[in-house]
Amino acid sequence: RQLKWDFQKHSDTGLGKTLDFKEMETAIDKSENEMKVTVYFFYCNKTQKHRSTSLAEEPENECKLTFTIKQGHINPSDKDLIVFKRSSGLCWSSVEQALRPLCQLLQAYAVPMAVVKAEQLVKLAQRWNGEWEGAPPVSSLISVLYNQGKVLDVLSRPGQRFKGEGGAKAAAVHIQSCWRRYTARSAYLRYCRCKWAVGTISLSWLMHTQLCRVKKALQARRFSHLENQRCRAQHLAANWNYIQGSKRTIIHIPSLGRSHPASALPPCLSWPSALIYENVEVIYVCPMHLKEDMKQYYSSLLKSNRPQEESLAETLDTSLSKTQFIMLTPEAVDYFPNHSMCLSSLLKYSPHTLQRIRRLVQGKHSYIVPGVAHVDDLAVADELGVPLMGPEPAVSQLYGTKSGARKIFRAAGVEMPPGAEDLYSLEQLHERLAELMVQHLDVTLWLFKMDSELGGSALCDVSHMKSYAWALNLYQRYGPDTWRMVAQFLKEIPEWLSSHAHPANTSEHWAGFLQTFLRQGGVVEARPPSHSPSCVTVDLLLEPGGHISMLSCGDLLQSPCGLKVLGSSVPQTSLCSDTLQWIYTLVGQACLEKGIVGHVSVDMVSFIHHTSKQHKVWALDLHLSYSDHLAMTQMLLYSTQGTLSCQNSFEVPMSNTEQETEESAEKKKQGTLFALYDSSERRQIGMIVVSDSPQRALLTFAHNLSVIHQEISSSRTQGGTNFKVRVNVLMIPSAFYGRLSEEEQTTLHFECMHRRCPPF
Repeated sequence: RQLKWDFQKHSDTGLGKTLDFKEMETAIDKSENEMKVTVYFFYCNKTQKHRSTSLAEEPENECKLTFTIKQGHINPSDKDLIVFKRSSGLCWSSVEQALRPLCQLLQAYAVPMAVVKAEQLVKLAQRWNGEWEGAPPVSSLISVLYNQGKVLDVLSRPGQRFKGEGGAKAAAVHIQSCWRRYTARSAYLRYCRCKWAVGTISLSWLMHTQLCRVKKALQARRFSHLENQRCRAQHLAANWNYIQGSKRTIIHIPSLGRSHPASALPPCLSWPSALIYENVEVIYVCPMHLKEDMKQYYSSLLKSNRPQEESLAETLDTSLSKTQFIMLTPEAVDYFPNHSMCLSSLLKYSPHTLQRIRRLVQGKHSYIVPGVAHVDDLAVADELGVPLMGPEPAVSQLYGTKSGARKIFRAAGVEMPPGAEDLYSLEQLHERLAELMVQHLDVTLWLFKMDSELGGSALCDVSHMKSYAWALNLYQRYGPDTWRMVAQFLKEIPEWLSSHAHPANTSEHWAGFLQTFLRQGGVVEARPPSHSPSCVTVDLLLEPGGHISMLSCGDLLQSPCGLKVLGSSVPQTSLCSDTLQWIYTLVGQACLEKGIVGHVSVDMVSFIHHTSKQHKVWALDLHLSYSDHLAMTQMLLYSTQGTLSCQNSFEVPMSNTEQETEESAEKKKQGTLFALYDSSERRQIGMIVVSDSPQRALLTFAHNLSVIHQEISSSRTQGGTNFKVRVNVLMIPSAFYGRLSEEEQTTLHFECMHRRCPPF
């Protein structure tokens, strides 16, 4: 109604002519929101002088009233602003309230000029009253400007905020806030790094201290094991004579003493030598579960010697404890099927097997016969409370290598091949080899042997070297000119080795062999300068009481290449008994001085020098463990009830019924015994042939191989296995076995696999 009165007062201006007061009277009765729209519509069309038939209808052409803001300040005398202020009427207070933050924004950013759309400003003022409690957002303020693009360009300029009013103060505040934020962030990061470092150092220190405690505990425990072993070894040495003559129990652990896939010897390779004695019980720790064929084999073998003892048929049944021969398999074999631990470690982590062994040896004289000594052997011995009849692990690791064997031979004062040990670098290998070649020009073949027991060997012929003939001529004419020869050999050795060195394993190249050789260490030795050297192996028992006894001796049958062994013959005939006894006594005494007891195997070579024609014996190798040859010999003695003496004799006793006729005696003495080397993988087999002469034994051996070859091979693979002709004729020296006929020599064309590759 107030508006109606105002309109009637201004009717003389001509504006009242465009109004229908009846319709306005009707509009007064409408709602508040519709009234606002009607009044706003009327004011917008007031200055344009457009006629509207109804207050609720929109005009066809909307009026756009604008005014200008310069540098964030409004000019009060601006005509457009005055018109807008007059037209706003009662809404000016809310419009002015919305206009104030817009001016502040433009002042802060020093916007040169901004054109405001009055219509949008009124809408913003209305929305502010209804929606926002504080200042409207910047986007809403910018939306009321006619030149929004230009204003936004100014606002988006870097540093524009600090060019307007209060810019210096804002810049100072911003700089201070950034610096404080930077210092606070840096301090926080330093704190985080220090906290992380403290945590890491604390954790590392805790782990280090825990590791040190564990190491000290392990060292103390191992030292305790070693001290207990030394005390028990002293007691064993003091009472050895009494223990040896009384009933005792021997625990065989055929471990190789290293982490290797072949961590133990196959069962019959470690055939217990104590089975030949009546008052000895044997507990054999087997590295695998025996199959039924193996059980039947051992049962038959045990019954063949003593058929009157029917209980021997059950000796492999682990439920029986009162038998002479008991086989036990550690339960850790099932827990670690693809392990590379040695047998001693497996037994150490098998509490049930240890508990059973402890019960079997309780109250009895007993000791452990190990393979290659290992620290876990001491743990097992301490757990069982029995002594270990063998060297300490540290002694075994020192003298159980090829280099350690040469040190033992040097201490014993026995003759050994010219060579050098402890070679770990290529330069050292070349220099020592050149010196040896100059000092021993009569040697044409040189052997390279790895220190490890499971390592290989290689052979190289010096006659392929270009300067070898020159060195021989120089030596014959002017005598030894060491400096010139060594310098010349050093130039040619690398190429000579890469071209003419042949590893024993034909599938391996020299480069791979050399890499392993330098990593493990090894020795270089001269091969005997003879056309027919003969190898002899002797197995000794260094008793704890200090007595040295020979358990086995034999001649090794070599392949023509000289790097493999086909077998052996018992007894040996290459050396006289006095020479053999003198050599192994010296070696045994040297071993005892170094603290080595137990089973020891010595390899020797006997030959006649091809130039000086002198007979020489060299000590080649030393094995500080139970050897394969000893196992096969003890199996032979157990089966035949024979005796082997140092006087190169092997005798088989005959019963009263056997002595009646010579024919029956001959029949009883001869025969073949098979040793199942590897029943699990079925790759190897052992065979023992007993006869009254070496010729017949070798012929029977070759005949058996031929029969086996025919049985296991098809017609297409005849001659394709290693049971038939693979090498040249095996020439047996007449000094050993007498002369063979041409037919018999032709029959001896054979080659068989063997687990270990001796020096040659």
